Amino acid sequence: MNIDIPDGKDPIGYVWGEMVPGIGPAAAGFSLSVYEHTTLGLREFEAARLRIAQINGCLFCLDWRTERDGQKVEEEFADAVTHWRTTEAFDERTRLAAEYAERYALDHHGLDDEFWARMTAHYDQREIVELSMSIGAWLAFGRLNHVLGLDAVCVLPGH
Repeated sequence: MNIDIPDGKDPIGYVWGEMVPGIGPAAAGFSLSVYEHTTLGLREFEAARLRIAQINGCLFCLDWRTERDGQKVEEEFADAVTHWRTTEAFDERTRLAAEYAERYALDHHGLDDEFWARMTAHYDQREIVELSMSIGAWLAFGRLNHVLGLDAVCVLPGH
């Protein structure tokens, strides 16, 4: 871990709450709201989330699987995300979610008219904004946890 945590303190609670009380709780609220208020389908949500986790290298995010109504993506899903270009396990919306996450993280300047034509053919404007905000949260907070060394001790609270 790259941050000193006082004995007896929960690392996540301390860093995200106590260390920066004017920022951390608001950031945590945003991060949790992505899970609590999403309207995106589970497969497209997880495709984007896992692609960002793979790019960030966040240990916790790589192991996490979002559950909705008792459902999670299949065990092989993370491997399919790695191979989003060629997998037969994805429909077009799921493939686009993984592609968008990757391009958002690695080449946001390369999101050209051809990409947006495909994106708007499968997602409405509200869904694009929601997916963009979700990807932004995962990119920022997964990377923050990994860089600070918190990803090995991160536990998302129940929601």
